[in-house]
Amino acid sequence: MSKLPNIKEIEIILKEIEDPKDNRLQEFEKDSRVGVQRLLEKWMKQKRREEADNLEFQNLCIFEKELRNEGYKFITGIDEVGRGPIAGPVVAAAVILPSTFYLPGINDSKKLNEKKRELYAEYIHKHAISVSIGIVSSKEIDQINIYQATKKAMVSAIHQLEEKPDYLLIDAMQLEVPYPQKSIIKGDSKSVSIAAASIIAKVTRDHMMKEYAEEYRGYGFEKNMGYGTSEHLNGLNLHGVTPIHRKSFAPVKDLIGQ
Repeated sequence: MSKLPNIKEIEIILKEIEDPKDNRLQEFEKDSRVGVQRLLEKWMKQKRREEADNLEFQNLCIFEKELRNEGYKFITGIDEVGRGPIAGPVVAAAVILPSTFYLPGINDSKKLNEKKRELYAEYIHKHAISVSIGIVSSKEIDQINIYQATKKAMVSAIHQLEEKPDYLLIDAMQLEVPYPQKSIIKGDSKSVSIAAASIIAKVTRDHMMKEYAEEYRGYGFEKNMGYGTSEHLNGLNLHGVTPIHRKSFAPVKDLIGQ
């Protein structure tokens, strides 16, 4: 009778197994040791999670798959961040992904913590066909309004792509550009290309606001990213309006009018 592998050996073996039909799993199921059954349960739980993540990711690629079947190659996802803050720019990103791109969890871009967003952004930059950024300053936002500024940032990002797009998937916006396009409400949860653009835009703008926090202290920009938190509003009352504040936005415009 051959000697049974110990718990540590089985743990190593399970890390190597990918196929749920692997004969070794059936052998482990017959093993009466509690430690083995716990390891097997952990493996199965991990596989179920991976299958769910994969299914979720495939659902996120539906728009892109349909467009590729129609012959489109450089499908571009576009999203922005920074419409709501009272300080800082609006930032848009345009991303073209290859058909082989795979990054489970990308559809939870708004739920990702900062560290994971940074890792995802790095992965997107490394594996995307093309990534570009469009930025419109707070000064220009005041001049043309936030809606027009958002569109301008998006168009700017499109024009800076290394590859010319042949179809645009845009988060909740229609753009006046010479490309076929589709506007998708809550696009970052429905399109992998838009989800990637959402992460790139968010990480880019967060970096900018952290740099502004070094220049303009006392507003908490490194934490609130320009949104009107209590710390930010207290800073406004104590230190006044900075050059990156949106003077057409309340309560900034109210302070200027005093």
